[in-house]
Amino acid sequence: MPSVEVQTTIAAPPERVFEVATDLAGLSETMSGIDSVEVLSDGPFGAGTRWRETRTLYGKQATEEMWVTGFDPPRSYVVEAESHGAHYRTEITFVPEGERTRVTFVFGARPLNLVARLFSVLGGLMLKSVKKALEQDLEDLKRTAESAG
Repeated sequence: MPSVEVQTTIAAPPERVFEVATDLAGLSETMSGIDSVEVLSDGPFGAGTRWRETRTLYGKQATEEMWVTGFDPPRSYVVEAESHGAHYRTEITFVPEGERTRVTFVFGARPLNLVARLFSVLGGLMLKSVKKALEQDLEDLKRTAESAG
């Protein structure tokens, strides 16, 4: 499965950074790359939480349904999605470093059908775009968590 990893260090404790990252109601305001979020499940963020996230990619809006498959607050969570014949998995970790938090996003994609396998040849181009989007998400998370601390 091709993957991309990005990370940054945020001047806030893991609990605060985790809280900002899992605030689905506020994601479209926190993350400049997210146009909207529609929460599909009840209750607090955790394993089983589902939502639809809309982003603008390549000048077009794309909406994906996502769900949480791993949840270990405030250390990590895993988000998965399936779209266009591929399965996507993102693991987000929050590691304390003194008064700061190192946040790492690891995104991977696995083709589920022949068409997706054929397009995986172009995976390098897609992963560059994904990496850029994830880096922006980290910068936005950093700005919000540090300003609210």
